[in-house]
Amino acid sequence: MVKGNLPFVRSLRLTHPDKLLWPESGITKLEYVKYLYAVHEPLLRYTRGRTVTLIRYPNGIYGHSFYQKNCPRYAPAWVPRHPSNGAGAILLNDLPTLLWLGNQAALEFHVPFHEAKDHRPRELALDLDPSAPGFAQVTEVALLLRDTACRLGLPAYVKTSGATGLQVYIPLQPRYTYGDTRRVGAFLARYLAERYPRLVTVARRVGERGTRVYVDYLQHGPGRTLPAPYSPRGRPGAPVSTPLSWEELERGVDPAELNIRTVPERLRSLGDPFAPVTSGQGRASLDEILAFLAKRLPER
Repeated sequence: MVKGNLPFVRSLRLTHPDKLLWPESGITKLEYVKYLYAVHEPLLRYTRGRTVTLIRYPNGIYGHSFYQKNCPRYAPAWVPRHPSNGAGAILLNDLPTLLWLGNQAALEFHVPFHEAKDHRPRELALDLDPSAPGFAQVTEVALLLRDTACRLGLPAYVKTSGATGLQVYIPLQPRYTYGDTRRVGAFLARYLAERYPRLVTVARRVGERGTRVYVDYLQHGPGRTLPAPYSPRGRPGAPVSTPLSWEELERGVDPAELNIRTVPERLRSLGDPFAPVTSGQGRASLDEILAFLAKRLPER
């Protein structure tokens, strides 16, 4: 049984608790499971009702890894499932499931933008991918995107990708299609690229981007996913996809400092900057901007 002061709802057996998952950081499976417990409330507020795509690293981040979408046959009966392509996809709904997945060395949790029971997106997300070293450029683009969204009356929230980029989320009233959100996302990305051509690009090919930040609006769509808030990443340093306030982004952030060992205390002291995204309150209407786009821009 797992040792320590973790109040489990179910009895879960932790196997190989001393196995190193992030060897350079000395992070064992036991420490990882404790991290998941520490952040489970805000993480599950976002993932509840959504299917999850896992990236598993059975022997740590330098060993073999693989994606897993369907629930394995050996999973406990209490792990919630949703029929998907003839097989059961895991619903990341509760603490026992999250900790069980941690014991399976699932180090990344990627989720879609909609709930399993309703395929209308709950938010619009734009993925900002820098093409040059450093964090200054992608920060600048995220702030420009926030200001543009604000002028359109759209609330915006930001988190790190857990790698080198940032992801900006606009919570939506759940009554739009992915076609609707694609039009709005494309408009925002192309507007930034046209207004700031030396800083922003929408070029899909890496070789065409130069040093500019790629604003990826195509990642938001049916069948697409992004790391869940507070999901770790299978990278050196055990980074975490961490929600930020705009104020701290303006002051300057080092994403390398946002990792499994620092994020729990940050969450305790600062709270969850993504709470408005998951609260269900303040969700945006796209009606006016869609009406504007229908009149001014051809369908594309």
